[in-house]
Amino acid sequence: MSWRNVKLIFMREVLDQLRDRRTLFMVAVLPLLLYPLMGIGMFQMTAIFSEQPRTIVLLGAADLPTDPQLLDGDHFARTWFRISLDAEKLRVIADVDSPATAKLPKDLVERRERLLALSGQMRALLNRRLKLEGEFEQARRANQPQEVLRLEGELQQLNEPLGELFHQNDIQVLIVIPPNFKENLTSLGEELARRGTSEKQSASFDYPRPMIVQNSADEKSVIAHSRVTEVIHEWERKLLLKYLEESGLPRNLPTPVNARAIDLAAADQVSANVWSKLFPSLLVIMALTGAFYPAVDLGAGEKERGTMETLLICPATRTEIVLGKFLTVMVFSASTALLNLSSLGFTGRYMASLAAGGGMASKFGDLSLPPLASLIWILVMLVPLASLFSALCLAFATFARSSKEGQYYLTPLLMVTMGLTVFCSSPAVDIEPFYSVMPVMGPALLLKGLLKSTGPATELYLYAIPVLLTSIGYSLVALWWAIDQFDREDVLFREAERFDVRLWIKHLLRDKEPTPSFTEAGFGFLLILLLQFLSMKSMQTAMQDVTVRASVIIQQAGEMATTKAHDLSAIEIARQMLQVRLVLIQQIALIATPALMMGVMLTTSMRRTFSLRWPGFARVFFALLLPFALHPLSVELLQSLVWFFPKPSPAMEEAFKLMSNKDLPLSLVLLTFAVAPAICEEVAFRGFLLSGFSRAGKTGLAIVLSSLAFGIIHMIPQQVFNAALLGIILGTMCVRSRSLLPGVLFHLVYNSLAILHGRFGEQVSDVGIWGWLFRHEDDALRYQPAMLCLAALAAIGLLHRLTRGTDESTGQTIANTDQDNREPQQTLAKCQAEPHVVHRSTVKVS
Repeated sequence: MSWRNVKLIFMREVLDQLRDRRTLFMVAVLPLLLYPLMGIGMFQMTAIFSEQPRTIVLLGAADLPTDPQLLDGDHFARTWFRISLDAEKLRVIADVDSPATAKLPKDLVERRERLLALSGQMRALLNRRLKLEGEFEQARRANQPQEVLRLEGELQQLNEPLGELFHQNDIQVLIVIPPNFKENLTSLGEELARRGTSEKQSASFDYPRPMIVQNSADEKSVIAHSRVTEVIHEWERKLLLKYLEESGLPRNLPTPVNARAIDLAAADQVSANVWSKLFPSLLVIMALTGAFYPAVDLGAGEKERGTMETLLICPATRTEIVLGKFLTVMVFSASTALLNLSSLGFTGRYMASLAAGGGMASKFGDLSLPPLASLIWILVMLVPLASLFSALCLAFATFARSSKEGQYYLTPLLMVTMGLTVFCSSPAVDIEPFYSVMPVMGPALLLKGLLKSTGPATELYLYAIPVLLTSIGYSLVALWWAIDQFDREDVLFREAERFDVRLWIKHLLRDKEPTPSFTEAGFGFLLILLLQFLSMKSMQTAMQDVTVRASVIIQQAGEMATTKAHDLSAIEIARQMLQVRLVLIQQIALIATPALMMGVMLTTSMRRTFSLRWPGFARVFFALLLPFALHPLSVELLQSLVWFFPKPSPAMEEAFKLMSNKDLPLSLVLLTFAVAPAICEEVAFRGFLLSGFSRAGKTGLAIVLSSLAFGIIHMIPQQVFNAALLGIILGTMCVRSRSLLPGVLFHLVYNSLAILHGRFGEQVSDVGIWGWLFRHEDDALRYQPAMLCLAALAAIGLLHRLTRGTDESTGQTIANTDQDNREPQQTLAKCQAEPHVVHRSTVKVS
């Protein structure tokens, strides 16, 4: 590979992109203008929206006490606001005349009368509602179910006209003062003064209280209600202090605790907390967005412009061309992310300085920019993110026929990335060993922790090694995929096509092939995942209902009043039995059935699709022995990685315990967790999926993809890891033996050993010579190093026998790719060697 050619391709693509004014505007100009404009616009819109005066209607103003005074003309008194100018933001329309109302113009007088009339109708309905609520409470306490239902219906019918009247009223809040409220407050003050100077008495003083009506679905009403509530609270506090002074009681009597809140957060910590939420999310999204459009232009755009052929005849190799394009996309991805971060940082800093005098953003402090060390870490994390997104976008864009199709492919990638970003921005999620090796999540969470930390972050620095290594690994895999796409003529020179659903269905039903295609296998996996997701709700509902049904059975038997421990145990066993049956149904209906149905509908050879061949007695024998060697190794491997995986939820732990529950019949547990998975999962993943993925001619890649699909379907991280590793072994066995049977037997024995290990592991002796092989730790059977060495040697030998190239049943050598999958390539090669011969299976490539 010549780096000079890579440099020439890189310079060509960069200059070509820089000549495009739209690219320059999206990458350089837009980030510098977008955030300042957004900041100013949001600041002004929020201020205008919140500063507009809101209309408050107050009924019963004549019953308000005059000392202290709540109203001042058509506003609340400025005394009740921390900022006196806020009093102008609430305009009060009261049902009493004041000097301010006499000066109102005619149109405002008419509006005032209309609002008061509608509010009077609402007050009548509200009084009716209060009466019904009192009757409802009495009926409920008297245990009168029919009366309760009647009153509930009347209350619901009353809510509709109330809501309509409030909607017709051009107001945000309605305050209703009950009659004689002033006299009641005066009596309360006198009673309080009398009790403060007399002996202790036990009596209560109750009276109707004011009502504050709002519409929480209206943002204007919510803002006005919050301000009115604050005013009423301050006014009420002033009233109480007045009564306490008149009665000779201490002013702090209502707040005997009055705990003092102390905030230890420094200004730089507040700023760090804000940037830790903004910068990682923006870095991920902008790195992907910056790679999005250049990749489409350099991939699918080359096809549309007709310059792909000219590029391919240059002296540079395909790999050098891809590397040049990759570096170009990476430069624009990193530039877009850096410019967006810089613009956001300085805009946020400037907006915070404008609000430093006590505005709405003053709670964020001065929003000082992160220190230099954190800024360096942003650059470090940007490199693997930009490289990963650049390689992925370039691969998708190369696969696309047109720029429009490329955007369709890249949009799901953007949506998935946004979902991961939202997850990482959650305050409850921090960097952990498991998250550190996940794509996108690792760099985002590490950067979030580094930005949030204002002191030494030694523990976080340790995560940088796995984050960078795995991110670079993912980038290399994505880059390899992009190079592979560029090496395929059928990808580079395929033309855009029109899709017709009817013709596609006819094609599937008429032009069947012996085995499924790569796309059909991928669709089969997505279908299984979708069915698993849709069944979660029904399974959860069934699990919640089983306890209720078991309790009803006991109650019908007349034993509910004297429920004993064995009755509760019966309920628990019934619940677990149902859970086991649901797992069994899930295996058959949601995993095996979709694979079998797609095999029947889309293929012509069930035998080749599901590898229904006899592998030979030797492979069967070795497949039965291999689980005994691998089980100790997998148990100890998972135990040694407990620190790495996140702790499973209680529901998941309960599901694990089902296999070792001694109260359940062993035959049912084996059928559910050993026999059913061995058949159903092998039919789906080593049958339909593996044969479909193998159609591309890359058996190794097909094994890896089917193993990943097998692991993902287990959902739980620990199970995903273990199942993916075992899936590689199962896939290799299936490909080498060209039979599904060794995998089924291996799967059956392996799961059976796991069940027996959980059930009877405590009974295995670790005394004497057995102590060299076994030990008990945390009430579980564990394996000694000697046992692990023996198991490893046995596993190596058995794997060699199972995966070697000679088929024991036929004596023929089996290549990495299935002979059946090489037939189209052989036919095409024969056509090229003999152009005068026309074969029916020849495919025309444009």
